[in-house]
Amino acid sequence: MTDSNGDGKLEVKQASKEVKESENVAEKYSAMTVKNTDMNVGELSAAFTAVPTLKSVKKIQFANQEDKQEFSKFPTKAGRRSLSRSISQSSTDSYSSAASYTDSSDDESSPREKNQANTKGNSDFCVKNIKQAEFGRREIEIAEQDMSALMALRKRAQGEKPLAGAKIVGCTHITAQTAVLVETLVALGAQCRWTACNIYSTQNEVAAALAESGVAVFAWKGESEDDFWWCIDRCVNTEGWQANMILDDGGDLTHWVYKKYPNVFKKTQGIVEESVTGVHRLYQLSKAGKLCVPAMNVNDSVTKQKFDNLYCCRESILDGLKRTTDVMFGGKQVVVCGYGEVGKGCCMALKALGAIVCITEIDPICALQGCMDGFRVVKLNEVIRSMDMVITCTGNKNVVSREQLDRMKNGCIVCNMGHSNTEIDVASLRTPELTWERVRSQVDHVIWPDGKRVILLAEGRLLNLSCSTVPSFVLSITATTQALALIELYNAPEGRYKQDVYLLPKKMDEYVASLHLPNFDAHLTELSDEQAKYMGLNKNGPFKPNYYRY
Repeated sequence: MTDSNGDGKLEVKQASKEVKESENVAEKYSAMTVKNTDMNVGELSAAFTAVPTLKSVKKIQFANQEDKQEFSKFPTKAGRRSLSRSISQSSTDSYSSAASYTDSSDDESSPREKNQANTKGNSDFCVKNIKQAEFGRREIEIAEQDMSALMALRKRAQGEKPLAGAKIVGCTHITAQTAVLVETLVALGAQCRWTACNIYSTQNEVAAALAESGVAVFAWKGESEDDFWWCIDRCVNTEGWQANMILDDGGDLTHWVYKKYPNVFKKTQGIVEESVTGVHRLYQLSKAGKLCVPAMNVNDSVTKQKFDNLYCCRESILDGLKRTTDVMFGGKQVVVCGYGEVGKGCCMALKALGAIVCITEIDPICALQGCMDGFRVVKLNEVIRSMDMVITCTGNKNVVSREQLDRMKNGCIVCNMGHSNTEIDVASLRTPELTWERVRSQVDHVIWPDGKRVILLAEGRLLNLSCSTVPSFVLSITATTQALALIELYNAPEGRYKQDVYLLPKKMDEYVASLHLPNFDAHLTELSDEQAKYMGLNKNGPFKPNYYRY
């Protein structure tokens, strides 16, 4: 009995000692916070680790009733920020790369209102902050380390200057990887003016570095609808300079030149396009007999479609979702709309992390591929109520309608991996009865009257380049393909290419691939003369016919 009572007293004393020690530490930490006294990380860590775990937690004490009421307040619907904005229609209608609002920044003033100049006194650019150029240069140098093929092309062709005299106007994502491409084109003799194809994908520091190097770049992250078209126009419409080559991603630049500057369009020697959306628009022009210049469809070249679309998306889909939502994929119900190369990459990555993935498809061949890969092929309406994530990658419009958005369950994540911002009917969500809350950069909660909320990423724009980054190595493949396409069109003898849309020659596809093999210490087997004759091939390629699907 004595031992029992003694142990009890020891426990009470120990507990009392723990509470006292915790109060002393709390008092010390509070004093540090209020008085802003110096306390290093080691001292702070030692102070907290010295306190044993307490078995009880004291309730929060309020100085007065008003503080308690203030603490207990919950934001009401009336107090939330409403985003019932209307989006003006651009000349490209559903293909518009418009913005409804922009990211917040320490400097909210528009770059268009600033007078900026680089260290050489040149002011023919418009970026967020030219002072970020040094930081952007380091980003570009990092990208160069993993874009060895593009650097090799720069080194091999720099003496020949195959793009001497070329005046290239470009509209792409402005990232460190794109900057390596732009500077390669300059090293090969071209003059370049550049703008962004997506209002959210521009890395401001990279744009500043390009401007500092002398490239006329007009782009910043979070452009408005008006800013987007103004930047494109500034690239094209400048005194004493007229583009003779176009490098586009999405077709907005091509469309603008075709509509606003028909004389420039007619004198262009070639167009290089790398997206499904942009290629579709080129084929529309060609079919209507309005494409008066040769164009190169880079999107459907093997080295773009089988690497950028598949492997890049396989990695970047997870990166974009993690950075924006911190979601765990294991056990999540996911539907991927479209099982092309982008869809295949997304499904592959999601399945590997334990997500339960189904797909939607219009093409029976792609649908059969999905079945053989172990995915259930469904109609979106059949599964929409049970999905935790809805991901679009079709290149089409209104793939996810307002009616389907209304039927989604609370907390569903909705995003787009296609180039165009039309796949999700975001415009239908900008109505007075729905409330928009900006949670973090590129993450909005769209809240229904009953309290249900859908998590919309990047306002329905391209997820990976809007919300994360993409692997430099795989972009090196695409960028090298684009550079070779420009060289081919610019140097082609008259008559080789007519006013139509062409695929990159197979030999060039193989050359791009060969430039990247040294990264893996890969050694190709060479055909013997007898083997080459038996197969009817040139020993140096091309090794597959144009119809081969890989």
